[in-house]
Amino acid sequence: MIIDHPLLGPRDSAEFTYLGDASLLNRPDPDTATPKDWHDYAYLRDNPAGLHRELWFHEGGDRSWLVVTRNTVTHEITKVELARDVAHGLVSDVASMGTKRSGG
Repeated sequence: MIIDHPLLGPRDSAEFTYLGDASLLNRPDPDTATPKDWHDYAYLRDNPAGLHRELWFHEGGDRSWLVVTRNTVTHEITKVELARDVAHGLVSDVASMGTKRSGG
């Protein structure tokens, strides 16, 4: 399987380590999370058939973290993003949601 790294171009998946569901980037807020929130975050995972966003670590290369959108049935990769960009997007999305709730 070839992963098209956003900075380095096409790389063999053997250079990477699969690390699980990319929703792990969306951690509970430590100031407001309940024990149930932490339990769900740490232990509950979906096992989808079809498109799924996954964390991959470029262990054999630049040591970057990627979010790979992959079809778990066909293994077709449809999108590869730097995890830091995805994480920053989550922060921006959460911030804009707070603005909308406060009357913006």
